[in-house]
Amino acid sequence: MKHLFALLFFGCSFWSLAQPNRIINIDFNEVEGLHNKSFRKSVGAGRAYEGLRADWQHQLAMVKEECGFEFMRLHGIFHEDMAVYSKSEDGQTIYNWQYVDKLYDFLLSIGIKPFVELSFMPKALASGEQTIFWWNSNVTPPNDYNAYGNLIQNFTEHLVERYGEEEVGTWYFEVWNEPNHGGFFSGSMEEYFKMYRAAATAIKSVNQTYKVGGPASAGAGWIEEFIDYCASNKVPLDFISSHEYGVLGVLDVYGVRRIQMVKDPNRVANSVAQVAQWINEGKIKPLEVHFTEWSSSYSPRDAVHDTYQNATYVLNTLKFSEDIATSMSYWTFTDIFEEGGPPVTPFHGGFGLLNVQGIKKPTYYVYKYLNQLGSAELKNKDFNSWVCKEGSDVQALVWDFSYLYAKNRFNQTFYANEVPAKNKGAMEIVVKNLAKGIYVLEIYKTGYRQNDPYTAYIDLGKPSQLNARQVDYLMKKSAAVPILTEVHQIDSGTFSKTLEYRENDIFFLTLRKIN
Repeated sequence: MKHLFALLFFGCSFWSLAQPNRIINIDFNEVEGLHNKSFRKSVGAGRAYEGLRADWQHQLAMVKEECGFEFMRLHGIFHEDMAVYSKSEDGQTIYNWQYVDKLYDFLLSIGIKPFVELSFMPKALASGEQTIFWWNSNVTPPNDYNAYGNLIQNFTEHLVERYGEEEVGTWYFEVWNEPNHGGFFSGSMEEYFKMYRAAATAIKSVNQTYKVGGPASAGAGWIEEFIDYCASNKVPLDFISSHEYGVLGVLDVYGVRRIQMVKDPNRVANSVAQVAQWINEGKIKPLEVHFTEWSSSYSPRDAVHDTYQNATYVLNTLKFSEDIATSMSYWTFTDIFEEGGPPVTPFHGGFGLLNVQGIKKPTYYVYKYLNQLGSAELKNKDFNSWVCKEGSDVQALVWDFSYLYAKNRFNQTFYANEVPAKNKGAMEIVVKNLAKGIYVLEIYKTGYRQNDPYTAYIDLGKPSQLNARQVDYLMKKSAAVPILTEVHQIDSGTFSKTLEYRENDIFFLTLRKIN
């Protein structure tokens, strides 16, 4: 036992004897209930073909292990590079699922299920030439709705044959992506409803219990109309999905337009609540709520994604929506993402929790910390925290959310530069009614210059390319090491810790009983 009392103390300058301006009081015996795990239900990725890359798969395997995501949603399962649908010279339909199999085999091998987004339109089935993204995805309605239904049915039947009826029954099938956005669907609302009906009917023809939904709309659009349509026409509907982001502007695939955070930091959470209200007032119940895309910004070239401020924006949104949404699928897990073409710099404002080189951004740690919280949530009046337990151990995730709304400043310039965090004071965390014994305390931190590789990248002069030494340096700047390790002898049943904090600091504390 002697070596336990000789543990080193790290980062002692973070701790303050000042009077706390924030106190988090917890009773170990007062349980709120099971900790809600909707945050890890699903995560997003770019397009299906990117999922065949070795570096993409390596990153996802690490994300699965540390963050625990259960489902994966991505674009383009029917895109040309997946080669799923073509016509022979004599006009016969050719279905080919070999690349789909490789992708889904990998996902299932690491414990991730597909949240199947049925997109986009194979060229041989398209009614027009309109495309989107660098990879030219066709966004037109089908030229033959019966043939489109046959595609969906054949696809579903193949999945059952390969993975089994029971396994596929745990998946979700989402029809299209943002059909209310002209860039993603050239047809009308009525044409989307017709396409949805064909797809939903095809899926249910294979198995009535399979979960199908939509409209996967941008900005919570078309929800009321969609529910009314399905109810009036007896069209199958098991869940509602939509998307929301926290910025003003227009679609910015290439990062050339001006985008600004909205004044309301709860825009995404409010959108989730609105969708839930429409469902409650609608004619079909029950319906799950899935936000299958969301983030601070809808541009894959927005510097806010790389910053420490983004991490607490995500925490704030998840806290507000945890009891409303069935899933909140963060867009995306990696910067290996090519809607606007392959990224040309290591930190370019990509959506990912990881950059192309696999360097963990601050938001990565949001999901890692959340996944490490115990199964039982303890009662807690402090909104910006979760405190949980597992057996005799306690875990606390505590943060400051200081929304840096940059009035009259655009994200591409405001977040492109270093934004130091101001001191906010001291907080005290108190846990009562612990069992007597010896505990090891570990504290991890994410914030300004702590697990903050983007600021370190700015220090390097923002090189357009990274050499091996620079990658290693930035990896070390975002390594999951505790800033403090202590041993506590708890005889009174009460643990307390006071620490200084700054704007948008995140602390993850584990108190582990060892004797």
